[in-house]
Order: sequence, then C-alpha cells, then structure tokens
Amino acid sequence: MSTRRSFLTGAAVATGTAALGSAHIYAQEPKKITWRLQTYAGPALGEHVIKPSIDAFNQAANGAMEIKLYYADQLVPTGELFRAMQRGTIDAVQSDDDSIAAPVDISVFGGYFPFATRHSLDVPALFHQYGLNEIWAEAYGEVKGVTWLGSGAWDPCNFATVEPIRSLDDLKGKRIFTFPTAGKFLTRFGVIPVTLPWEDVEVALQTRELDGIAWSGITEDYTVGWANVTKYFLTNNISGAWIGSYFANSDKWNEVPEHLKTLFKLCMDSSHYYRQHWYWGGEAKLRVEGSKLELTSIPAEQWQTVENEAQKFWDEIAKTSPRCARVVEIFKQYNALMAKAGAPYR
Repeated sequence: MSTRRSFLTGAAVATGTAALGSAHIYAQEPKKITWRLQTYAGPALGEHVIKPSIDAFNQAANGAMEIKLYYADQLVPTGELFRAMQRGTIDAVQSDDDSIAAPVDISVFGGYFPFATRHSLDVPALFHQYGLNEIWAEAYGEVKGVTWLGSGAWDPCNFATVEPIRSLDDLKGKRIFTFPTAGKFLTRFGVIPVTLPWEDVEVALQTRELDGIAWSGITEDYTVGWANVTKYFLTNNISGAWIGSYFANSDKWNEVPEHLKTLFKLCMDSSHYYRQHWYWGGEAKLRVEGSKLELTSIPAEQWQTVENEAQKFWDEIAKTSPRCARVVEIFKQYNALMAKAGAPYR
C-alpha cells in the first residue's frame, strides 16, 4: 500500500510538472505575424514585379510570418497608400514615392524624374555607390510611422499611343496617363496629364478618354494588355528606369524578428534582380518581335529640346530644398561621369 501510495504521488507531481512545462512551452511560441502588402501594380504586372518574391518569402518564413499580397487599388487608392500605411490600415507598400504621395521632399525623384537615369543599372549604382541610400533613409527618418526599406530599378518610361507621335508638335493636347512628376514635366510640351485608377486605363484608351500612356516601357504594355488598345510605341523615352521602393509601417516592422527582416530584404533583392533582366530583355525583344505596336521616333535634334528642358526642370527642383539640391547634384555628377565613360555607359 505504501509503495502504491508513493507511486501515485510521484505520478501526480510528474504529471503536474509536465503540464506546467507544456504550458510554458506553449506560452513561449511566437505568434504568427501576418502582413497586408499592397503594390502599385495590377494583377498581370504583379505576377512579375512582386508575387514571386512574396511567395518565396512566405515559403521560407515557414509559418512564422505570412504576407498577403494585394494589387493596385484593391484595399486603398494608390494615392492614399502612404497615409494608410502610416495609420496601420495596411502594413507595407511596394511603389515609387511619387505615386503614393510620400510626404518627403525627395518623393519628386521617385517614379520617372526626367533623364536622371538612362539604363536600369543606373538606379542601384546611384543608391549604393553615390549616396542616395543615405539621403532616402535620412528623409524618411523624419517621417513618423513609416520605414523606407530600399529601392530598385524598374522599366523605362515611353509613350504608347492611339495616334502616332513623330514630332514634338504631336504631343500637344494629348491626354496621357502618367506619373505626377513626369506629368508635370510633360506639360511643357503640351501634354495633358490624366490621373485614373490603374484598372481603368485600358477602357479609357478604348473610349479615347486617354490618347496614350507614359507609364512604362514596352514590356509592361504587352504584359498588362495596353498594347491591345494602343497602336504606336515611341522609342524616345523620358527616363531610362523607374525608382521603386518598399516601405513598411514602422511599428509592424519593429515587431518582426531580425532573421525575418533579413529574409524580407533578401526577397526584395530577388525581386529587383528579376526586374533587371525581365525588362532589359523584354524591351529589346518586343521592339524587334512584337507585332502589336508600330515603333515611331522623334528626330534627335527635336528630342534634344526635351533633354535641355529637363536640365532646367532639375534646377527648379533643386531650389525646393537643400536635400533636393544634393540629389540633383548627384544626378549631374553621375551623368557627367557616365558620359565621359562612353559606351556602353552612354
């Protein structure tokens, strides 16, 4: 009886200890982190510019974190994305600074700042070797609630139009869907910038609410269906590459453990890399083999007028803040060096 009583007492103590141990282990298990991330891109474009990297992140996070991806305007209109992220309505954003109305002086350089870049590799070179990383981090460090995570290069900015553009005069009066800063610059040549929800652009081209777009290169025109409702592609571009960034709500970013932050940044880099070769190869291939858009060009001597006007535009923007002046000076130094380097740089 004594032996049986000792066994039952010991078993009860062991069971209680095990239960407490299990409860302790359960309490220590980290809660799964779930984010909502909205991109500037519609679904067809998003399949290339972000979805593969988010799928890879979710798989590699192994259940510790999941990012739910939303496309252009699905949760919030693109122009309201920054404020929504700041409030915590959404957790992260992929876009240029310009389109989401980021409340920083350097947002004017996001998207397509005219002729600041000529090739896609210019963007990472400028950010990683010429100091733009530090300037962007400085600017967003002054904004409460949002953390800028990094930038990469995306496609050039060409016109795709319903009617052919073969001279500067042909731009006059054209209603064009484009980015805020690019639109402001193009008004100097008679362009009428039009703002629409991304998903409405194709119909607006069909109904002639729009005469064209200056929102991408030819790869996106084919990918998203705009090549089906336009007829001409202007080979002259106003920018060789877009500056696209990733942002996160600061509180949500701070809750992410360091190893998952590292994983997310690696997936950002994989997305930047994919776009480098997807656009570079696609732009050339579709110019040569694409059957939907006829190529047109504005003569070089006329186009030089546009490039000269861009330099005036740069100087005007430089006067808006000391930080903008620093960015413009970097653009000038970088492009002067590239010109001296010659082919294949310029």
